[in-house]
Amino acid sequence: MCPMADQMTRPLEGRHILLGITGSIAAYKAAMLCRLLVREGAEVQVVMTALAKEFITPLTMATLSRRPILVEFFDPENGAWNSHVKLGEWADLMLIAPVTANTLAKMTGGVADNLLLTSYLSARCPVMVAPAMDLDMYAHYTTQRNLAELQAHGVKIVEPGSGELASGLEGKGRMAEPEEIVEAVKAHFAADKKKALAGNHFVVTAGATIEPIDPVRYITNHSTGKMGYAIAEALAAHGARVTLVSGRTALAVPPGVDRVDVLTAEEMYQAAVEAFAEADGAVMCAAVADYTPREVAAEKIKKQGEGDMTLTLRRTQDIAARLGTAKGARVLVGFALETCDEQAHAEEKLAKKNFDFIVLNSLRDAGAGFRGDTNKVTLIDAAGSEELPLLSKREVAERIVEKIESIIIK
Repeated sequence: MCPMADQMTRPLEGRHILLGITGSIAAYKAAMLCRLLVREGAEVQVVMTALAKEFITPLTMATLSRRPILVEFFDPENGAWNSHVKLGEWADLMLIAPVTANTLAKMTGGVADNLLLTSYLSARCPVMVAPAMDLDMYAHYTTQRNLAELQAHGVKIVEPGSGELASGLEGKGRMAEPEEIVEAVKAHFAADKKKALAGNHFVVTAGATIEPIDPVRYITNHSTGKMGYAIAEALAAHGARVTLVSGRTALAVPPGVDRVDVLTAEEMYQAAVEAFAEADGAVMCAAVADYTPREVAAEKIKKQGEGDMTLTLRRTQDIAARLGTAKGARVLVGFALETCDEQAHAEEKLAKKNFDFIVLNSLRDAGAGFRGDTNKVTLIDAAGSEELPLLSKREVAERIVEKIESIIIK
């Protein structure tokens, strides 16, 4: 392929990316990140905090970005002003990687004590951050609150990974690898460019239901809602109107998504059926209880003697089956989480529930299933199956939405 043809195929060609670097040991990864962004065709302007210079030199970043590095509000040698307003107008995307707990807190509070933060407050473009910090700092309620608040206002979060940290501890807090961040940037611009689902309304069910036994105890499962929330966010990013019917979760509502909160399987059934009546499709991702206690005790059940206790359960209403009977020409996507005979059970469910395709999870696969930030799935329809590699749940969501688009746009 000739050089010009190769240049024209670069997905970030002509995009202006304002790359912010803060004072974290993970700043060394910003060098490779910058290099990859430039290789994909982006024009990168780097803004560093003063502390970031202790971890990676401005000379390194200037060489890789092919632009002077900005740190202070003005050049002390000639007095030239580095305008945060112009930087905010120039950028198509502001990417802060790594972003520390300190900078996240300042972004949330509107603190403007350096060039990077004033540029953030002036940015008219979307903002994306890649957190990097020790596991306890990342898990701290203030950091999680700040991330949730920023996400609620449209800031995209590239989730950190788990592993060995600079402190020597093991846990979540490692900044995502440069290749992962570049994929997130590319996905952002790809979704922004096409909005292929504009005019379509989708219902997404997510999270676990809670089936009460008494005022204290209940039956539930391990679902966190991460997969369903990622699908809702991806659908909205592709232009769809999204109603997210959600069980209890700690996750923030994705930008552009309307959330309906429910607790029990019965509440989720009623909300999903009502929303689907006016929708163009649905993705059934929630982990809904198949059974619920026949009777709910009005008072806490006390221990009685040394014997066992019997709890009588009854079947809940099948949400997917109900929507399948009413689906018509609309798109209906299901999920199957299996522990044995996975393919056979998923194919049976595909036909029985009238799904267009089904997403198969297997708990046998490392990195798949509940709680984690990755998933390994197989997409199955009447024509066959496509097994995807281990991906982040955001990437899996993107692939699911792309398949939905292929059904709608024929």
